[in-house]
Amino acid sequence: MIILVVNAGSSSLKYQLIDMENEHVLTKGLCERIGIDGSVLTHKVPGKDNYVVETPMPDHSVAVKLVLDALTDKDHGVIASVEEINAKGEDIQFELQFEDDENDSEKSVNAYNKLKDWGMQILMGTVTTKPCIAVSTETNSDKIFQLTPSASSTDVIGGQPDSDGNVTIQRKDNVFQMCFTDPNQGVASAQYIKEQKLGTKIAIIYNNGDAYSTGIYQKFAAEAKKEGLEIVSTTTFPDDTNSDFSAQLNDAKAKGADLLFLPIYYTPASLILTQANKMGYTPKFFGVDGMDGILDLDGFDASLAEDLMFLTPFTANATDEATQKFVADYKEAFGDTPIQFAADAYDCVYVIKAAAEKEDVTPDKSVSDICDALKKGMTEITYDGLTGKSITWSEDGEPTKEPTVVVVKSGEYQVLQAEDAAE
Repeated sequence: MIILVVNAGSSSLKYQLIDMENEHVLTKGLCERIGIDGSVLTHKVPGKDNYVVETPMPDHSVAVKLVLDALTDKDHGVIASVEEINAKGEDIQFELQFEDDENDSEKSVNAYNKLKDWGMQILMGTVTTKPCIAVSTETNSDKIFQLTPSASSTDVIGGQPDSDGNVTIQRKDNVFQMCFTDPNQGVASAQYIKEQKLGTKIAIIYNNGDAYSTGIYQKFAAEAKKEGLEIVSTTTFPDDTNSDFSAQLNDAKAKGADLLFLPIYYTPASLILTQANKMGYTPKFFGVDGMDGILDLDGFDASLAEDLMFLTPFTANATDEATQKFVADYKEAFGDTPIQFAADAYDCVYVIKAAAEKEDVTPDKSVSDICDALKKGMTEITYDGLTGKSITWSEDGEPTKEPTVVVVKSGEYQVLQAEDAAE
């Protein structure tokens, strides 16, 4: 089987074509400065000169088209057609297409409609919560099966009670999640902090304009009360473009918080760590899975994340054979260490394959029939993957798996052992 592996960043796209029978890299390349002036594609084939294309790439869909053109170019390509990628495949084969949702609800629906026009039968996406809430409403209406790797709000799948116990969004029975849901992260974080005695006075900074952050905060606060944890400061910010956290940090510091809980993504978290350091405020920092990736953030002094703890389903330093092979292959392909989001997406593809095999899904079926079959298959499979072992799904769409707590030590993520947590 020949597999095209793609790693898409905010302004770049790395790819590698691998013949899995002998694990031979046929070609690899990089699209740089997507959406920025000076876009360039560098395509590398062993034994040949690099093939370089300098042309505007306004978005990732244009970049993907350029990559496919390079792969099939008569002089520089290594396959006769895109279909050849699956020519050596097994019964279940996939054709990949993607669009950039730009973390925007309206644009994500536009991207979804483009994929639907292309002929999409299954959606593996979206990455973050806000666009996924919007897109999952569309897939539910269209009866297209959807598995999101990392959008963790219960609003994505629906059917879950809100903080007042009311079910305001009905269950979207075509939508499943690979990641922990926000309530589970909030509850698990509070329990871990209590069990390991990580702090006596807790401050929280969360994004009240983001369903992901708000959902985790609400469950954390409720569980912290049950556990007898003292929350001395709760402050918010409106969105991820916020750049000044001095008021929030001064409030936490003035109230003597010795642990700062951050149910947010790594970009605002990096600013909080930087600004806390400048003001000499050194509490313990504890986050959730959106924190994964902070060490690779451009312009951030990674040393400021030393001793940061957070929940995650995956760490590249795990010693099991599957993780180590994935990490080695990923590094060879992209020159980077994979984070949780890469592992989530990797697992998603194999989960869809397992559910499809379980129900004998074939591409000639209608979209709604494929959806019905995969819904049934998801509740019948047990999956051992990078982000968990013996993972199962119930009809509510949530996975059952155990979280891991990691800590940053010497610029690397390390699994945090219980005896080390309270040091």
